[in-house]
Amino acid sequence: LSALIITTWQKLPPMSLLLITTNHLPPLILLTVAIISILVGGWSGLNQTQMRKIMAFSSIAHLGWMVAILTMSQKLTILTLMTYMMMTLSLFLVMIPSSTKTFKDMSQLWTVSPTLTTTCMITLMSLGGLPPLIGFLPKWFILKELINNHLTATAVIMAILSLLSLMFYMRLTYTATLTISPNTINSTLKWRFKPNTI
Repeated sequence: LSALIITTWQKLPPMSLLLITTNHLPPLILLTVAIISILVGGWSGLNQTQMRKIMAFSSIAHLGWMVAILTMSQKLTILTLMTYMMMTLSLFLVMIPSSTKTFKDMSQLWTVSPTLTTTCMITLMSLGGLPPLIGFLPKWFILKELINNHLTATAVIMAILSLLSLMFYMRLTYTATLTISPNTINSTLKWRFKPNTI
């Protein structure tokens, strides 16, 4: 629950501060910070097995996208923030009832509820920015805005670096949906073993 609060509601105060001071911030420094954030968030998330750490590094990468567009379009920054918060909230609403904390827990998610597994898969791919899901739209708009402002090289670098984040999201999706843990049969409260209440 604390990870949910940190990755969603606690983003509002720093983003509000950035939006207020945006006129006094140099765009070049913001773009540099954005690229470094996307790189660090994506690269560091690749080697993690704890869901809290993965979501923390994902948060860093998404913050980089928001900072990149801050001086050009505040509306787009807010759209990106709201989309990210909505997707993160959806993912945590799947993880909390199923007690998912690690990669191993992700591989057993389908035994708890196939519906939760499907929701988790779609949300993870959306967080990774895979088209045509909702998480792709803010990134597409940001890249388009950067190109319109003659920052094509920056847009290309950001698009390439976002593949790092997409990689660990796809790895999570693969673990949740296409792998079967050998000890799933012995665990309790399987959806298919629940007694009929009719």
